[in-house]
Amino acid sequence: MIDELYITGAGVSASSGIPTFRGNDGFWTVGSVNYTPQEMATRSMYENNPADFLLWYFKRFASYRNVKPNLAHYWLADKKLITQNIDGLDGKAGNKDYISIHGRLDKVVCYKNELEEQIPFDANWNEIDLSLNPSDEVLKKELLKKFKIKFYNGRFIPQNGVSLKPYVLLFDEIYTDLYRFSEAEDWMNKAQKIIFIGTSFSVNITSIALRIAISRGIKIDIVDPNPIKINYDKVNYHQMNAEEYSNFRNLN
Repeated sequence: MIDELYITGAGVSASSGIPTFRGNDGFWTVGSVNYTPQEMATRSMYENNPADFLLWYFKRFASYRNVKPNLAHYWLADKKLITQNIDGLDGKAGNKDYISIHGRLDKVVCYKNELEEQIPFDANWNEIDLSLNPSDEVLKKELLKKFKIKFYNGRFIPQNGVSLKPYVLLFDEIYTDLYRFSEAEDWMNKAQKIIFIGTSFSVNITSIALRIAISRGIKIDIVDPNPIKINYDKVNYHQMNAEEYSNFRNLN
């Protein structure tokens, strides 16, 4: 059994300087010239317009590759943790076995059928030379080269088993064991208590966890400065941010 299972969202990384997804400065408020974020962050866009996809991904996400963990990440380092965040900060803080259910920006995978088993490997974003402040067109060429996407029949097309893809769950992809989904469900079914920190409950994994918790009748804690109210009688609300909560738990 698992005494406490923590499920974290973007609010945990906000004090590290990473925008939340749906706030005023959020990732999902900033698209490209021609597409919304929900259109950009798709497998279809990667397959049909890889240059624009990779540029958008690099600028919106990989630009945070050197951000440091905050106190909440360090406090969570020895906890049973499932995070929706792809920033990798929990790993940097020392958590050796957390589940990054939506992937990690410091990893890539081969471009394959999304149901195929494979092991993510280091992205090594430092291969992209930014010292000369390259234009978007130059950066696109560098990214296409890095991700092994070549020009065929008049356009750039990812090749199955050859090209690389960011290790991130896209809007038109499904939860698979590439993202340790079965293991995450197992943890939820073994937990005696689930603590949600910094999440808006607008993502599938939190809905799944909430449904499992309610069906099993276990206790839930919700940690957020403006917590979402749940129609369930075993909820304890903590109206605070992640760092405040970690300090609170250290004192209690």
